[in-house]
Amino acid sequence: MSGEKKKNTIKRGLAFKFIIGLVIVGSCIMAAAAAIGVRTYWNSISRQYNEMAYQVAKTAEGYFTEEEMAQYAELAYLYNTGGASQEELEEVMKSERYQEIKSQLEKLCASMNANDVFAFVYDMDVLKNYDKEADEKDEWKPMYYICDSYHIKEEQFQIGDSSSIFQEYIEDSIKAYETGVHADNYFISEGEYGYNTSAMYPVVQNGKTVAFIGVEIPMATLQGDVRNYLVRIILVGIAVTILLLLVFTMILIRTLILPIKMVATAANEFVTNGNTLSDVLGKIRTNDEVKMLSDSVLKMEQDINDYIDNLTKVTAERERIGAELNVATQIQADMLPSIYPAFPDRKEIDIYATMTPAKEVGGDFYDFFMIDDRHLAMVMADVSGKGVPAALFMVIGKTLIKDHTAPGRSLGDVFTEVNNLLCESNKEGLFITAFECVLDLVTGELVFVNAGHELPFIQKQGGQYESYKARAGFVLAGMEGIRYRQGSIQLEPGDRIFLYTDGAPEATNSSEELYGMERLSAILNKNCDKSPEELLPAVKEDIDAFVGEAPQFDDLTMLCMEYRCKMKENISE
Repeated sequence: MSGEKKKNTIKRGLAFKFIIGLVIVGSCIMAAAAAIGVRTYWNSISRQYNEMAYQVAKTAEGYFTEEEMAQYAELAYLYNTGGASQEELEEVMKSERYQEIKSQLEKLCASMNANDVFAFVYDMDVLKNYDKEADEKDEWKPMYYICDSYHIKEEQFQIGDSSSIFQEYIEDSIKAYETGVHADNYFISEGEYGYNTSAMYPVVQNGKTVAFIGVEIPMATLQGDVRNYLVRIILVGIAVTILLLLVFTMILIRTLILPIKMVATAANEFVTNGNTLSDVLGKIRTNDEVKMLSDSVLKMEQDINDYIDNLTKVTAERERIGAELNVATQIQADMLPSIYPAFPDRKEIDIYATMTPAKEVGGDFYDFFMIDDRHLAMVMADVSGKGVPAALFMVIGKTLIKDHTAPGRSLGDVFTEVNNLLCESNKEGLFITAFECVLDLVTGELVFVNAGHELPFIQKQGGQYESYKARAGFVLAGMEGIRYRQGSIQLEPGDRIFLYTDGAPEATNSSEELYGMERLSAILNKNCDKSPEELLPAVKEDIDAFVGEAPQFDDLTMLCMEYRCKMKENISE
C-alpha cells in the first residue's frame, strides 16, 4: 500500500512540475508578447504626441514678434543675473501686449488639452555646469521663465521666475541651443497627473537661439489604450495556456511519465538491493530520449559498481595529499617572519605583516630582516599562479633575494642578478612581481627597487596615506638580461610605508566588482592613526566585508612599517 502511494506521489509530482512549467512558459510568452506590443505601441504614439507638441510650440512662437521675444528673454535673463529690477518685470507683466500674449498661450494650452505652454530662456553657464548637490537642494535653476500658461493658474510662473530641469534634458538642451534645431528624440516624463510628453523648441533669430518654447502634453489616452491592450493579451494567453495544458498533460502521462517511472523504479531497486542490476531498464522500448535515459542509468549503475571498487584507494590517496598540503601550509607559514614585535630591542621601527593564501599554499611572500645594525630590508612579492608550483617558486625567489641583499649593495644590482638566476631554471614560465626597500635607520633614507609590483603607500607624519608614484621595472624571471634601477625616498620619524600584493585591490565580490585602489586608500586613511599591528586587521576586515561570501580570488599579503625615530649614528659604529 505504501509503495503504491509512493508511486502515485511521484507521478503526480512530475505531472505537476510539467504543468507548472507550461504555465511559466505560457506566462513568459504572454509577457514577452505584451511587452513587445506595448513597447511598439507606446513608442509610436509617443512620437506622435511629441510631434504634436512641437507643432504647438511653433504655433506659440507666432504669438510673439521677434522684438518681443528677444526683449522678454533679455529681461528675464538680466533679472536673474542682477541686471534688471522687479519694477521692470512688473511693468512688462502689466502691459497690455504681454497680457494679450499670455491669454493666447492659455487658450492654445486649453484647446490642445496641454498641461502647459511656456516660453523661457536658459542661462547657458549654469546649464553647462550641472551641480548635482545644488539640484538636490533645489538651488540649481538654469531656466528663466518669459511667459507661462500652466493649466493651474495659481501655479503659473511669472516672467523672471527660475526653475530647474530634468538632468536627462541637459545634453539635448545644450545641443538645441547651439544648433538652433530641436532634438530628434522625444521626452517622456511621469508627473503628478500621469505621463507627459514634452517639447523644447528653440526660437532662432539671425542664426542665434534667443529663447525656447516649452510644451507639456498629458498622455492619459495612451495609458488607457495600453491598459486595454494588456487585458486582452492576458485573457487570450490564459485561454491558450489552459488548452495547451489539457492536451500536453495527456501526452505527458503516456509518453513520458510512465517510462520515467520505470527508470525510477529500477534506480530505487539498485539502491535497495545492494547495487544489484535490474532487468526493468531493458523493457523500455520508446526509441527516444527516455530510452537513452534508461540506457544511461544502466551504464551508470555499472560504473557505480566499478567506482565503489576503487573508492577506498582514491579516498586514502586524497587523505594523504591533504595531510601533505597541511604540512606544506605550515612550512610556508614558518618561512615568513611571524613573531611580533619583530625587533623588540629596536625602538626606531615598528613593523607588522600578514599573509592569507587563497589555497592551501600561496605564491605571495613577504620578508623583513636587518642587513646590519642600521639597515632594515623589507620585501613584498607575488608569484604568478597559485598553489604548490607558485609556492615552490616563491621559496626560490625569497631565498635568492635575501641571500643577495647585502650592506652597501645597490638593490638594482640585487634584482638584476636574482632575475638572471630565476630565468635559468624557469621551465614552467612563472614570474614574480616584487618590491624591495632598505631603510637606513640613522638617516631615514629608504632605497627601493620595483619589479612590476604594486606601488607602496607612504604616510607622512600626521598626514594621509598616498600612493607613491614611481616607475616600475619588468617582472623577475620574465626575461634574462633586464637591468633594474634603484630609487630612494626620504622618511622622517613618524612616517609609515604600506606594502601589499594585488590580492587587496583585486579582491572580488559576488557581483564581479573589484575592491579597487580607491577603497584601499580610503580604509588606510580612515585608520591612519593606528599602529601597523592595528592597521592590517582593519584593512583585512574591510576587504572581507566587501568580498562577502565570494571565494577568495587571490593571496592577500600586507606589510606596514612605522619609522618611529632616528637611530643614533654612534650605535652603528
